[in-house]
Amino acid sequence: MPFTLVIHGGAGKITPGMLNKEEEQKYTEGLAAALDKGYKILQNGGTALDAVVDTISVLEDNPMFNAGRGAVFTKKGLNEMDASLMDGSNFMAGAIAGVRNIKNPIQLAREVMLHSGHVLLSGSGAAEFAINQGMTMTPDEYFFNQQRYDQWVEIRDTNFTQLDHKGDNLKGHSADPGYKFGTVGAVACDEQGNLAAGTSTGGMTNKRFGRIGDSPVIGAGTYANNNTCAISCTGHGEFFLRAVVAYDVSCLMEYKGLSLKDACALVIKDKLVKMGGEGGLIAVDAKGNYDFCFNSAGMYRGMRNSEGEEVVAFYG
Repeated sequence: MPFTLVIHGGAGKITPGMLNKEEEQKYTEGLAAALDKGYKILQNGGTALDAVVDTISVLEDNPMFNAGRGAVFTKKGLNEMDASLMDGSNFMAGAIAGVRNIKNPIQLAREVMLHSGHVLLSGSGAAEFAINQGMTMTPDEYFFNQQRYDQWVEIRDTNFTQLDHKGDNLKGHSADPGYKFGTVGAVACDEQGNLAAGTSTGGMTNKRFGRIGDSPVIGAGTYANNNTCAISCTGHGEFFLRAVVAYDVSCLMEYKGLSLKDACALVIKDKLVKMGGEGGLIAVDAKGNYDFCFNSAGMYRGMRNSEGEEVVAFYG
């Protein structure tokens, strides 16, 4: 059977004038490295689940993306991360929210799925579980990024939160230039026709009250079902939570018989727009068909499949 790997590194106001050549090169290399890792697993007969975890781990290790090492700072000047993972062959899922000092949150989500008997763990409890599982804890210094820190310093004395951005004096509203919804994700279809999806994020700069978006919530930011599709979302999390975006796409395929592309378009370009929500998703079905669907100006994205197709793109 054909196999396919699709990835994203966040959506938002990503336009040709926003990135210089060096930045374009860094994003291109980052996305390509992630595709290389996951594609090799699928090419060697590995599972969609392993491909998704290892692909996202590469993105988490890259400070260009707001996940793992590149996570932004909260109101208290900390890096808190969320991630989720789902296996479409058996509906098993694992997720973590508000964790600190975990090098690869997506790997902890897998541990939750396989070894906790639960789906979603948060905060200190998730950290305790990580230690019990023998996961390496990473010091705060590993997550320190000067650009992200400067973004936080600029607004830490205000009640603003802001999206990951490039530029000055931005407060996370759509009218501001250069913002993006900082999340990474991957979806895959393996040779056996099994699907998997995963999402990981560093959240919003200056976020308060332990805010959690859609990324670690199964059905909102991540969903996989062999009968329909695997989805990973990136966008304004509050809207994706209310619209249960990932599961909605699957439902439109399962109950209304829509194609992958039509289901994605209806949710992202119609339903979500009417609610005022912005962002996008990546999707794959069990036949290896894929889609990038977004209503923002751009989305860092990539795809590679067994048919020899390859895509790495940023802009709309």
